[in-house]
Amino acid sequence: MENVGRCISRIAGNDYIHSDLYDKFSVKRGLRNADGTGVLVGLTRIGDVHGYIMEEGEKIAVDGKLFYRGIDVEELINAAVAEGRYGFEETVYLLLYGSLPAREQLEEFCSLMGRNRALPKNFAEDSIMKAPSRDIMNKLGRSVLTLYSYDDDPENLSPENVLRQCLELIARFPTITAYSYMAKKHYYDHESLIIHLPESTCQSAETILSLIRPDQKFTRLEAEILDLALILHAEHGGGNNSTFAVHLVSSADTDTYAALTTGINSLKGFKHGGANIKVMGMMEDIKAHVAHWDSEDEVSAYLAKILRGEAYDGRGLVYGQGHAVYTKSDPRAVLLRNKAALLAVEKRLTDEFNLYCLIERLMPAVFKAVKGSDKDICANVDFYSGFVYKLLGIPSELFTPLFAVSRVAGWCAHRLEEIISGGRIIRPAYKCVQPRFTYVPMNERKNEQV
Repeated sequence: MENVGRCISRIAGNDYIHSDLYDKFSVKRGLRNADGTGVLVGLTRIGDVHGYIMEEGEKIAVDGKLFYRGIDVEELINAAVAEGRYGFEETVYLLLYGSLPAREQLEEFCSLMGRNRALPKNFAEDSIMKAPSRDIMNKLGRSVLTLYSYDDDPENLSPENVLRQCLELIARFPTITAYSYMAKKHYYDHESLIIHLPESTCQSAETILSLIRPDQKFTRLEAEILDLALILHAEHGGGNNSTFAVHLVSSADTDTYAALTTGINSLKGFKHGGANIKVMGMMEDIKAHVAHWDSEDEVSAYLAKILRGEAYDGRGLVYGQGHAVYTKSDPRAVLLRNKAALLAVEKRLTDEFNLYCLIERLMPAVFKAVKGSDKDICANVDFYSGFVYKLLGIPSELFTPLFAVSRVAGWCAHRLEEIISGGRIIRPAYKCVQPRFTYVPMNERKNEQV
């Protein structure tokens, strides 16, 4: 067997496609048009991401807005705050059913979620504790696939059955995530194994905090901020990578467990749900190399080094800055930042919070100076979400899993939409640019030189 290095070199050469060919065949790389807008591949009534307007063929930057079923997400949040209640369950109801619940309907829905928090008998012991994982996202995906075996009607694709499966999974995601984390802490970090039973009367944010903390204690403000994060991550239109992946496999008539696991696998990536982990790593690097966190000159200089690939991971990216759709602002980042300011005071981390705000303010000018580009740059939700989780004492291993706990609501809504309105398997085209070759008999072949 050839050495691995030579094999990889050969594979890289055989798989390389010159960028000129993409232009020649008008390929929409990343399903994006030349002006940065997304290629229209479907229609949805679930979520709308508004980040710019097109005027006479020109892309005009505007303040970002996010709508769930036509309702501004900021209105959902403000209403929950004004009434002194959590809003994630109401958001889930809205996404799945397409309308806001009356008070009795919401109470009944919350009760249904609470009753489904607990996992099937022996599931935690047999599927989580006996097969722990260092990576919580992988464990979450594996657990969802395993739940297929506990379903008496797993392949039934009727909307009624899929809705039943979705409701059960949305309720169980916090429990699976918490138990997977506790198993990881015990078997890999050699800490005590502490498992709490989920309370059926707790909302999702309360459930998460109570299950991952040994003493199960948390403040109302902590739960409110986590609830806010869950609302903001629940849905982001049909074109984001994980939701499109769910649409894609759902169009092939696969089962709900396989479809949602596909979403989990996509979300795990550092270019998608795992981005907040990269932000936290970058921020630790900035804090270590910038002596004065309130100095615009020092912070700007170090951001420029990161953009030039001279600092942090050498990739030339300031993580958490810029977005595929949002231009002037990401409404999720704005809402999360405003709430984080309150928690930063409670946790006595205002200096670090101010550093985040300073970076957000400086980035557009630094980006223009280094890249020579007038592209609109704004902080995205990943820039602040990791910091918020840090303020809540949530370990980095749970950053992306908590994203999944929230986004599963959007995935489920889009899966139902695909089943009801899709009708055709999604099958985009790829142009093959491999030259034709004649088959060479075995005894005439020579070892290729790398």
